[in-house]
Amino acid sequence: MKKKDEATLIDAFKDFKEEKNIDRPVMMGVLKDVFLTQIAKTYGSADNFDVIINVDKGDCEIYQNFDIVEEVENPNTQITLEQIKRETGDDDYEIGDVFTKKLSLESFGRRGILNIRQNLQGRIMDIDKANVFKEYSDKVGELFTGEIYQTWSKEVIVLDEESNELHLPKAEQIPGERFKKGDAIRAIIKSVEMKNNTTPYITLSRTSNEFLEKLFEQEVPEIFDGLITVKKVVRIPGERAKVAVESYDERIDPIGACIGVKGSRIIGIVRELRNENIDVLQWTSNTQLLIQRALNPAKVSSIDLGESENDKIKVYMQPDEVKKGIGRGGCNIKLAGMLAGREIEVWRELPKEEVEEEEDVLLDEFNNEIDQWVIDRLKAIGCDTAKSVLAYTPEDVAKRADLEDETVAEVFKILSAEFED
Repeated sequence: MKKKDEATLIDAFKDFKEEKNIDRPVMMGVLKDVFLTQIAKTYGSADNFDVIINVDKGDCEIYQNFDIVEEVENPNTQITLEQIKRETGDDDYEIGDVFTKKLSLESFGRRGILNIRQNLQGRIMDIDKANVFKEYSDKVGELFTGEIYQTWSKEVIVLDEESNELHLPKAEQIPGERFKKGDAIRAIIKSVEMKNNTTPYITLSRTSNEFLEKLFEQEVPEIFDGLITVKKVVRIPGERAKVAVESYDERIDPIGACIGVKGSRIIGIVRELRNENIDVLQWTSNTQLLIQRALNPAKVSSIDLGESENDKIKVYMQPDEVKKGIGRGGCNIKLAGMLAGREIEVWRELPKEEVEEEEDVLLDEFNNEIDQWVIDRLKAIGCDTAKSVLAYTPEDVAKRADLEDETVAEVFKILSAEFED
């Protein structure tokens, strides 16, 4: 039993030693603390014990110190000259001296040795988790590449090189993505938190703006070198993204550098994002000019920024430009608003006399019959008159304005009745 128990403990030492992320001083301190804890449990106190750890060999030496007295009151801390002579044959000690005796691991008993092993393994796990937490906390916002270990309906589990688990929740996946075990995957490290104060929960993201920014940094050397800066990124994951860039060198075309010859640089990013459309535009602090660039190729007739930053921005376009400016499902205009930091409404630019000639009616005239929030939704997709709404099918209006079919049907009924009368 003795050899087996000692071998069990030595194995625990080796396990501890092989933990590469644990530095030597911490290792020594934890080992010593584990032994002193067991000593206190076995002998009632560890005050008169010395523990010397030999990490390289995977063992330790334990010494118990006794005060030499004439009469023993506490056998764990005191000893007589006669006892020393019987145990060692040495009679060179005197009353008042300290006698030190080396203890074998066998003195703890099998249960004690197993307790030491279990406590040691528990401490190893705690330190390892703390190290993983610190390591990934320092990497939040960085690009990560790993291998998919498991796929679930609500998340994907990814392993790093040291077999630590990272989580890619469904909400952080690009819509329509499909993964299988063994696939390599790239994502941004979004957050790290301790679950139940013991387990690091590392969250990855492929939908964040920072992920797209890091991809540009990786694919475009001028961004990595600091010659071009990504000023702002806005995305509707899986649909479209807009990236505003600025060059610090007049000789460098920031847009051309990001796209590459024949799209060689941006094509890899587009594929990584499952064919998400990416518009690269030159940054400017001029809000009107930024909006014009963001809505390109649609041509803007004029822009009304309003009286304060809380006002919606009104963008006026010719009727044949509205559809291009708004984009599929309102995607383009939403991103332009996100880039400008304010909500944008698209207005069809029709001369007053043309409206009267067509006997059209502004939507605001129907605010007694149609809720104002519904009218605002219709304006946001470029429909500011009754006929501009009726020019579309109810299904198209419902999709683009994000309205319920029943609501759109009622709107069409009200507007159609105006012209029937």
